[in-house]
Amino acid sequence: MLGFGIWGPPSNGSMTEPTVLTEVMVAGGVIPMFEIPKWREEFGVVAGVTGRGAEASDFDLGLASDDPTRVVLERWHRVERAFERFPALVIGRQVHGTNLRWHAGTVGWTVVNGVDGHGTRERGILLAVSLADCIPVYLVDPVARAIALLHSGWKGTAAGILQAGVGLLAERAGSRVEDLVVHCGVGICGRCYQVGADVAGACGRPVNGGGRANLDLRGVILDQAAAQGVRRRSVSSHCSAHMRDRFFSHRGSGGTDGRMVAFLGIEP
Repeated sequence: MLGFGIWGPPSNGSMTEPTVLTEVMVAGGVIPMFEIPKWREEFGVVAGVTGRGAEASDFDLGLASDDPTRVVLERWHRVERAFERFPALVIGRQVHGTNLRWHAGTVGWTVVNGVDGHGTRERGILLAVSLADCIPVYLVDPVARAIALLHSGWKGTAAGILQAGVGLLAERAGSRVEDLVVHCGVGICGRCYQVGADVAGACGRPVNGGGRANLDLRGVILDQAAAQGVRRRSVSSHCSAHMRDRFFSHRGSGGTDGRMVAFLGIEP
């Protein structure tokens, strides 16, 4: 049996407001990382995101980093050591689309081109997406015992990557939307993310008279989840842009920052 708890819908079937969760820094590890609290105990999964760290060069995991390749690869080897109990780690070269990949029987470190999310129901496969303001969306089905992890910037959000993730779990694991738990993790907050009217409109937040507006991407995704029928929804209290001492931010750095990695896996 997997270590999932059953965190089911409210007994009256009503839609609840999203819960605010604060990812907690893990002390004493070989990499800087933050975990979603209590998910190990509740669902038998490890879920979180790497941080900037205290190194002089920061803990940049960007596959397109300007750092020498050997430096980035050494950081990735440290990630592998931190999760050595997982025989497989998968990450995509992301394109801000809605293409997702289902993983089964995977071993080793796998990089998949043109993929912005992953799903699995196997123990020991660590799903990963890279980000530096875009929102990592974690999906857990504690009944069908399946998971998915999505990379959702404004383009993916507007194009329906959340709906694609829900559909992937339904198709591959027989998940029911009312059983799903969705968390919008560390990313840029609405106060820090100002966009044009075209971007806001594409995400379902039209701006009267045009101009610019502050866009809460996580709020958009949570609204999409509620519209899909997801009852258990939560959101991180951390912002990548105004907490650059802990996280990487493309917007906050003017495009010069590195990348962190969100992760989700069913414990072996």
